[in-house]
Amino acid sequence: MSRLNPRASIERTVEWVDTDASGHQHNSAVMRWVESAEAELFLRTLQLPDYFPSVPRIHQEIHFKAKLWFGQGITATVGISKLGRTSMTYAFEIHGHPHGELPGGLAAFGTVTVAHVPPGFQKAQPWPAAVVDAVASARDE
Repeated sequence: MSRLNPRASIERTVEWVDTDASGHQHNSAVMRWVESAEAELFLRTLQLPDYFPSVPRIHQEIHFKAKLWFGQGITATVGISKLGRTSMTYAFEIHGHPHGELPGGLAAFGTVTVAHVPPGFQKAQPWPAAVVDAVASARDE
């Protein structure tokens, strides 16, 4: 993840609602945490509030490496890995924090690709200059 720029992270605790009947994370919890980190990146880090109403997911891939348990802390990090003309791919990692006898470490990683489809359009359109400039500026830092 250190090569991805720009990037942002959030910290959460695995809540009961995030688990399945056996007490470890449900697979859908990972994407909720990733989307929270995505919001941190685009709303707060890059200050692009118009990003969200126009970015349908067109591909996502998750690799599960370890279980996360009820009450365990996690860190979700998202970083832009590719900005194309009409799409963007970002990579993510979910790390569990040490908890009781649990050692912590990488629990899941993957990618999400979104397309830029502004309201009123049916097909992907080029990214606005504000998005391209914000991503480029953050990469230069």
